[in-house]
Amino acid sequence: MKIVTSLLLIFVSAFTWAADTDGWEYLFNGKDLSGWKQLNGKAKYEVVDGVIVGTTVANTPNSFLTTEKTYGDFIFEVELLVENNMNSGIQFRSLSKSDYMDGRVHGYQCEVDPSARAWSGGIYDEARRGWLYPLEQNPEGREAFRLGEWNHYRIEAIGNSIRTWVNGIPCADLVDDMTAEGFIALQVHSIHDAAQVGKQIKWRNVRIKTENLKQSPWTDIPVVNLIPNYLSPQERAQGWQLLFDGKTTKGWRGVGEEEFPSKGWYVENGELVVEDADGAESGNGGDIVTLDEYSTFEFQVDFMYSKGANSGIKYYITEKYGSDMSAIGLEYQILDDENHPDANAGMAGNRKIASLYDLIPAHKNKIVQKPGKWNHARIVVEGTRYDEWLKGNNIEVTEFVGAHVEHWLNHRKVLEYERGTQAFYALVARSKYEKWDDFGSWQSGHILLQDHGDEVRFRSIKVRKL
Repeated sequence: MKIVTSLLLIFVSAFTWAADTDGWEYLFNGKDLSGWKQLNGKAKYEVVDGVIVGTTVANTPNSFLTTEKTYGDFIFEVELLVENNMNSGIQFRSLSKSDYMDGRVHGYQCEVDPSARAWSGGIYDEARRGWLYPLEQNPEGREAFRLGEWNHYRIEAIGNSIRTWVNGIPCADLVDDMTAEGFIALQVHSIHDAAQVGKQIKWRNVRIKTENLKQSPWTDIPVVNLIPNYLSPQERAQGWQLLFDGKTTKGWRGVGEEEFPSKGWYVENGELVVEDADGAESGNGGDIVTLDEYSTFEFQVDFMYSKGANSGIKYYITEKYGSDMSAIGLEYQILDDENHPDANAGMAGNRKIASLYDLIPAHKNKIVQKPGKWNHARIVVEGTRYDEWLKGNNIEVTEFVGAHVEHWLNHRKVLEYERGTQAFYALVARSKYEKWDDFGSWQSGHILLQDHGDEVRFRSIKVRKL
């Protein structure tokens, strides 16, 4: 009986390799590594019991078992089993060129991460830009990977849309156009500890579809869009709107004005630029605000600051407070922490980049791009609550809109807080805002980009109401 069963399994495996069911092509025949080649490191790749097995080896860089063919648009699926203390990944649309780091494999990688970080299914740009889609912003996706079990991966790369699933759960949604075609590779990561020698990852049911592709239905996971001033179909389905079209200043006006400032701001190369004015706050064109007001919302923008620059993104702006060209409000700080003296003012770093200015410091382990490079800011204001502390003190209250607030920098959350709480008002009382009545308690307001007299560039400005 065992002999018959084994023969049946061999027959089924051979049939599966040759089958072209619904357009799928199997890239592994279950017997050998035909159609594949190894690049860079010297990790061991072999076929054992009908699966590809990768084994770590000491003193060698990242190793890649790559397809001999390259692929542009495709849907790729694979099952993998990895030891719990081993990192790996699936390269796709990847390249190896003699004129780039002596042939080092580079390009998109779908992460295999059984560690406590749990970023399996996230997208990393190997040997190039680093993390593009870390999974911190997708908590449901972080729960998809199953330790010690076979996991099913799906990658859809169709045009500029790159999406991943682990065990049927959507993990990453990236919009990017840097590389349109390349090989697929199975990674065995380098190791730096003798105890890691001999760790293994296994792959099976490796298949790809390249024709008659149909994208999976859109989901509501966050989209990371790296194409400037562009909304993807999924973002539009999620309710996002562009606040800057890359060409005009439509949708913005000066603080306290009906029109956009006549000086101090300009549009160049798809970027909204505030001019340098020797660091004088609102000394040139002044701050600008959105035409619309927002209560609960999600706001995103790419920003690039010059050396020593100071600026900010303010929200819940009422224009009730401040000067003719500026306004007081909750502020996501933009600052060159290394070269501007304000980084050392305030308390506990609460004036550094991504902080809630003069109130709450951003996480000290935040990832910051240096002057002249793009950073990504995200502000989330959501939820409705009643202030229980005020109720407990017999003070009449009404519904408090947009109580929960988060600041994100480069797709990592760096702080969160609750408006309308005793703790929040205590922070205000010891800050520069203590003289402003009802500071931070507004139910709606404009979003503001600050003119602080330093050159800062903005692009991909978008918002959605929650």
